[in-house]
Amino acid sequence: MPAVRDRVAQEVVRRLLAPIFESKFHKWSYGFRPGRNCHQALAKVLEFHQSGFRFVLDADIQGFFDNLPQDIIMAAISAEVADGNILRLIEKFLRAGVMEDGVFKPTTVGTPQGGVVSPLLANIVLNHLDWQLHQRGWRFVRYADDFVVLAQSPAQAEEARVLVALTLEQLGLKLSPDKTKITTFGKGYSFLGFVLSSRSRRMRPKSVKKLQDKVRLLSQRHFNLDALLIVKLNQVIRGTAQYFATPWSTNRHLFRTLDSWIRMRLRAIITRHKCYNDNWRLPIARFAKLGLLSLESFCRP
Repeated sequence: MPAVRDRVAQEVVRRLLAPIFESKFHKWSYGFRPGRNCHQALAKVLEFHQSGFRFVLDADIQGFFDNLPQDIIMAAISAEVADGNILRLIEKFLRAGVMEDGVFKPTTVGTPQGGVVSPLLANIVLNHLDWQLHQRGWRFVRYADDFVVLAQSPAQAEEARVLVALTLEQLGLKLSPDKTKITTFGKGYSFLGFVLSSRSRRMRPKSVKKLQDKVRLLSQRHFNLDALLIVKLNQVIRGTAQYFATPWSTNRHLFRTLDSWIRMRLRAIITRHKCYNDNWRLPIARFAKLGLLSLESFCRP
């Protein structure tokens, strides 16, 4: 991770570069841009599906942030920025090196790990891909290095895959053969934490596991069921619900199941064992009095 001084310097450079490139970014790019977020990206994807674009190129760039050639980054920035001081500073960020097990290693490829300027650099480079897709008439949505291309037939989706692969090759990158696939809206696919399909728009299994891992850490049986524990759990529940309880999501049944699972773990703190027959000892109303939030309560009627 960069030192505080480096992060401050990167933030200054980011604020200088962002206004220059913001007007040049494509409207279907949503990652790390002012006034744009994941929900808008997901809503745009669903809008394209409703318009008849049912085939999906679910693309994954292999090791994007680690493999992005630094000369490509500098060339993309130099095309719009002539200030030598800024360019030299960015080059220093890129070549700062990393410490691994106390040993310094120079960096010749990739963007700064954990750097505040890295998402902007990603958008600057991948903006070339956006406009290549636009010129060919493709519908797409990109959030940083995570993107999908929408098509109306399998042949079109395959044509898009070839274009994406060739464009990324020009940028010194390549698609991950294991994670890139052509699928359909009917079968469903994962994007920005959701599984999107014609039947449902729900949390993907990896997102569910992430939530459960957080709850497990907070609800171990040797803990005390006190106000502080409820506050910490509510932070996790609220953060998850605010992202996944969108007007178009279909998570209500899953949320109800997860709420029941969370309460079961809290009951186990009191009884020191896991048993669904203990529901009568701590009913749902009791948890409500303790102030415990429920995921389902965030769902729209």
